[in-house]
Amino acid sequence: MAAVVPDSSPDSIFGKENGIHPPKQLDAGALFVLKSKGSWLHCGYHLTTSIVAPVLLSLPFALSLLGWVGGVVCLILAGLVTFYSYNLLSAVLEHHAQLGQRQLRYRDVASDVLGPRWGKYVVGPLQFGICYGAVVAGSLLGGQSLKFIYLLHNPNGTMKLYQFISMFGVFMLFLAQIPSFHSLRHINLVSLALCLAFSACVTAGTIHVGYSKNAPTRDYSLNSSGVNRVFGGVNAVSIIATTYACGIIPEIQATIAPPVKGKMLKGLCVCYSVILVTYFSVAISGYWAFGNQAMGTVLSNFMGNGQPLLPTWFLLMTNIFILLQISAVTVVYLQPTNEVFEKWFADPKMDQFSYRNVVPRLISRSISVIIGSLIAAMLPFFGDIMAVFGAFGCIPLDFIFPMVVYNVTFKPSKRGLVFWGNTFIAVASTALSIVGAIASVRQIVIDAKTYRLFAN
Repeated sequence: MAAVVPDSSPDSIFGKENGIHPPKQLDAGALFVLKSKGSWLHCGYHLTTSIVAPVLLSLPFALSLLGWVGGVVCLILAGLVTFYSYNLLSAVLEHHAQLGQRQLRYRDVASDVLGPRWGKYVVGPLQFGICYGAVVAGSLLGGQSLKFIYLLHNPNGTMKLYQFISMFGVFMLFLAQIPSFHSLRHINLVSLALCLAFSACVTAGTIHVGYSKNAPTRDYSLNSSGVNRVFGGVNAVSIIATTYACGIIPEIQATIAPPVKGKMLKGLCVCYSVILVTYFSVAISGYWAFGNQAMGTVLSNFMGNGQPLLPTWFLLMTNIFILLQISAVTVVYLQPTNEVFEKWFADPKMDQFSYRNVVPRLISRSISVIIGSLIAAMLPFFGDIMAVFGAFGCIPLDFIFPMVVYNVTFKPSKRGLVFWGNTFIAVASTALSIVGAIASVRQIVIDAKTYRLFAN
């Protein structure tokens, strides 16, 4: 069911940004969750939280699979391509907004540009799976961070991982009730500061360990050879691509108050300034300190033979920063799923905070968090599954889709650099997605013998 937004509401400009077209009817998901009231600075906070997450701590491991030259080149290329890609998608969104057809969701873009079936059966379900997968991964990482803090103070503690995931889930039950994406702007400002803080701590920690008497012997040669080296390199590229992935660019741009022109670029500049500082400092310092012994997350390298290589208080502080930032990332990726539930269960003709709308929101969001926490507790090997999600979802949504919709929307000359550049990126990303999917499925098969429900 949809409602016509009155002209006096900030939301009324959704459909008449150039003053010509009539107000656009909004469903409850768009009306309540994707409020269009933010500034370009708020957009920068949302973008930073959605992209710069603790998954960046896996970058030293990615470099260990590629070596210095390959790793740094891939890190730079992925940053340049995603910055370009997100700006292309933003240009498409701005173009349609100026025509009075503001697109608020990924599936809206796909439906309007490629056809309704693309939005309903391909892009919509794909994005929902990616976002909910991020919620599950966030719950798992939050539980792992809580357990790490617990073991720092009680190395012989007997509490299990699923208990900490449950604790994190209870905390997320409260955060999930924040009504709209725009309401997260202050939390995401704190998140921006937190990702700078934990990245600084990790960088300082790796440099300290690298110069200490307990410094590991550094070897920068590639461990594997033959087929394993090829698949390792593909996995590394997939990891780097996934760290830059967002998957909710239209939803973030939807939070900007009209007119939107030029504001997304400013927000992206804020985000990529943080990326420049955090990604490269953690990746380079971590690989420098641990070489090809860098683990899946560089935090694991701070424990040598079960003993911390850094002061306990320092590790505690770093993990608290990470834990709090994971909370912000998780609640950001809940927003697209919240929007879907709100569209199904809320009544746009009634006030957002009416009893009629608050009760379904409370129930649907709580069930969403509970199910996500349960999956994380049952499947603590979810990292392998997320690699498949990244290959099938993150790369198509962030590297392929923007190129295609830009070429379809603006129809650049087939003799020009823009058309062929976009086409090359889309084709190369498609190949990477296919090979990455094969590599990630192969890894699942290899690791399957170690899988156990509710593992510790």
